[in-house]
Amino acid sequence: MKILRGLGVSAGVAVGPAQLIFPGHIKVSRTQIPPSEIPKEIKRLEEAIEATAQEIQRLKAQLPENLGEVHAILEAQRLIVKDPSLSSEAEALIRKGFNAEWALFKVLDRYRQAFAELPDEYFRERYQDLASMVEKVIFYLQGHRSGNAWEEKSIIVAQDLSPADTVGLKPDLTLAFVTEGGSRTSHTAIVARSLGIPAVVAAKGVLKEISPGDLVAVDGTTGEIFIAPEPEIIAEFSQRARRFQRLKERLHQVAHLEAQTKDGRRITLQANLDLPEEIPFVREYGAEGIGLFRTEYLYVSRRELPSEELLFETYRQVVESLRPYPVTIRTLDIGGDKFASGLELPEEINPALGLRAIRLCLKQEDLFRTQLRAILRASAYGQVKVMFPLISGVAEFLRARNFLERIKEELAQEGHPFDPEIQVGVMIEVPSAVAVADLLAKEADFFSIGTNDLIQYTLAIDRGNEEVSELYEPLHPAILRLIKATVEAGHREGIPVSMCGEMAGDLLYIPLLVGFELDELSMTPQSIPEVKLFIRELEFRHCRELVERVLHLTCQDEVKEAVAAVFGPRLQEFSKRLWSE
Repeated sequence: MKILRGLGVSAGVAVGPAQLIFPGHIKVSRTQIPPSEIPKEIKRLEEAIEATAQEIQRLKAQLPENLGEVHAILEAQRLIVKDPSLSSEAEALIRKGFNAEWALFKVLDRYRQAFAELPDEYFRERYQDLASMVEKVIFYLQGHRSGNAWEEKSIIVAQDLSPADTVGLKPDLTLAFVTEGGSRTSHTAIVARSLGIPAVVAAKGVLKEISPGDLVAVDGTTGEIFIAPEPEIIAEFSQRARRFQRLKERLHQVAHLEAQTKDGRRITLQANLDLPEEIPFVREYGAEGIGLFRTEYLYVSRRELPSEELLFETYRQVVESLRPYPVTIRTLDIGGDKFASGLELPEEINPALGLRAIRLCLKQEDLFRTQLRAILRASAYGQVKVMFPLISGVAEFLRARNFLERIKEELAQEGHPFDPEIQVGVMIEVPSAVAVADLLAKEADFFSIGTNDLIQYTLAIDRGNEEVSELYEPLHPAILRLIKATVEAGHREGIPVSMCGEMAGDLLYIPLLVGFELDELSMTPQSIPEVKLFIRELEFRHCRELVERVLHLTCQDEVKEAVAAVFGPRLQEFSKRLWSE
């Protein structure tokens, strides 16, 4: 028996035979095309692209309608295949005498280099979406056709999988996914979670260690992979499967309870939302609204900038679906390391500190106006809040808010209904915003702490950089002090303070966040029931005492020890009881 470990990205366990697919990169040879054959070669390329797009369309048609997020991802993949810039670049190479396979391969290589230079992990990984689609076209050109040869339930092992690959693997026959590549934000992980299939990614060496037909046991929670498991391991996995099913049933039963400590401290738990198709999960897991609606996908998933009507209809759908709960829409956080093909952005040496988020919107007012008009119009259909990202000071916030007031006047003159009292908030993501939080709190209606960027900018750490990523530490005393200062500044002015970063959904940090007196926590929908149950077992006074203690400590290791000493045993007992009930 061998044991490998990867990153568990979709909960659940499975035991079954391994099925290896796409075990290596495609092989492409270069062929010289005579001038007389060039038109035929171009036509061959066009037919392969169209056939691949139709295959993706067929896969979409086979999916249940409630898997809206997967539908959206597949549609984005289809648009990648049909992107005119891809075919035109390949066609230009064909006209120079190269065969279609080689032309596509060279275009893909150029994109690979461009994507590799992006500092943001999420957008670097979008190269895999492009690569998988180009490879599908090349497979078609080489005479291969889609379809799976096996008819038994299997555990799929691959270098990586595109969403189209994932859906095409017959979900009823797929026990689990294991890939060497990928991360929590890869589309393989997203699709696996949507389909309810256990998945482990970033499992180095699996293609070398696993052979077709090997019996494999996979735990999508712990990231464990057992090759040729011994009988006792198989028995243990049977128990894990039963416990996991009981856990899912229990969490659904408690999803709509209040998040309130034993001594009466009430905290609102909301969901982070990327796609409207995730709304069923928001309701299913008991979220009390949307604490962060990221709007970037509407911009990065298409060649042209979205129109006001498209944005309005999308926002209205979300707002109506969640009524009477609030929906907090973050204005466009794009630029620098995040790009949309419809925007002309300058190349920057340090994009994380460059033209992005509110800076970009204030510079390109037409872009800002379109989104704000759509948000305001959607506010007529339910409770909407708007918040501006990457605010660094009061003057910047006032510019953005005053621009919003001008848009209100425009809409009023045109006769469009909207909420004239819409709440306007600040995302606290940079240290300068914390330094003037007392002044910002006099102008804003609420604060939302974005811990992902706040930690990165405060500690001067690129969390996507493997050389320093271990220094990315939410329990650093500086981060804790910044959170405390933000909450106190907001509460002095009577405004609520929420948190929407990754810290908000981690049980380890919950006692501290409760003790800091945060009013709202926003997280992935699936995390809400477990966080809710844990909060119901805490006492606010003990959380406050812990906060007072850790604020006097000098390093993150001391903070971890203090948290573990007070709440470690309780968290272990909570998890054990949760899994055993």
